[in-house]
Amino acid sequence: QVQVLESGGGLVQAGGSLRISCTASGRTFSIVAMGWYRQAPGKQRELVAVITSGANTNYTDSVKGRFTISRGNTKNTVYLQMNNLKPEDTAVYYCRADRPPPMAGYWGQGTQVTVSS
Repeated sequence: QVQVLESGGGLVQAGGSLRISCTASGRTFSIVAMGWYRQAPGKQRELVAVITSGANTNYTDSVKGRFTISRGNTKNTVYLQMNNLKPEDTAVYYCRADRPPPMAGYWGQGTQVTVSS
């Protein structure tokens, strides 16, 4: 089993910055990528950014140039630095630890990010 825990959400004004963190623990040897997803009220969950074990990154278009995903000292800790936040970034942000298919990935419980206008 893998446990995924996010932290660092909160309330910030538009134009501000916030960093959220995610740590995976347990049987983490099979993790090949970690990603951040978000879900706003009434909308589907969407991928925000992902980083692979080889440090390759990918971002959804709406956050390119504003958000940066990075790893900590181990591959099991990832950060999402969010700059120039906009009200439309308001959502619950979820961290996911991915394993090679057909193994299932693991989700965290989510952390709320609210951007006020």
